[in-house]
Amino acid sequence: MKVLELRSLTSDQIPAALELDRHALGGLWSWDGYQRELDSPNSDLLVLKQKAESQQSLVISPASLAEDKGRRTNEPSIVTGKGQRMKDKELEIPHLTSHIQNPTPHFPLLALGCSWAIAEEAHITLLAVDPAYQQQGLGQAMLYALLTAAYQRQLERATLEVRISNQAALALYTKFGFREAGRRKRYYQDTGEDALVLWRGGIQHPNFPQELQQWQKRVSDRLSQARWELALEF
Repeated sequence: MKVLELRSLTSDQIPAALELDRHALGGLWSWDGYQRELDSPNSDLLVLKQKAESQQSLVISPASLAEDKGRRTNEPSIVTGKGQRMKDKELEIPHLTSHIQNPTPHFPLLALGCSWAIAEEAHITLLAVDPAYQQQGLGQAMLYALLTAAYQRQLERATLEVRISNQAALALYTKFGFREAGRRKRYYQDTGEDALVLWRGGIQHPNFPQELQQWQKRVSDRLSQARWELALEF
């Protein structure tokens, strides 16, 4: 099995992010664009890459992804509904693990995702998978990670835009509970194509942790079909 690692993008990985952006999205963001997201306390900019077998790792959970960028939440607990709070270890949420180490040039970035926290909303602005690694479950893993990060930030809902013609992306987002909320005419300047605005709520609903558990199982099963393993902590 090949092992995937999930972590926050670092400044020295921006060249690799730009390369992935060019291959998967046609060069959507610039160097300055990625740097702005790294500098923002309201942004989660995550990557998936293959883990080098020789590297030592430090395991952390998605609740600590913000800390990976030098940020910490005010409380070590999370909202479970009706004002009740439980520590991460008491709440049986599947935790994607991340490995903190120096980047390895011979293992490029395979997937990239970004979400902005705006008021009570997670705006997913970027989700890209290297074309050579598509149809292997990496997109599902990244979307799962972004929604987990939104939950840990105590955001209420998530939204994104997607090309009408991108049926694969639409199928992925629908699988994770997104529904059409509107349309932006001629949103994509390169083709003049409309964008569908997708939305999903209930991220702080008491049942959402159970949804995360179900998605974790589906993500793990899909990755294993392509001989990928993403370490999980319960």
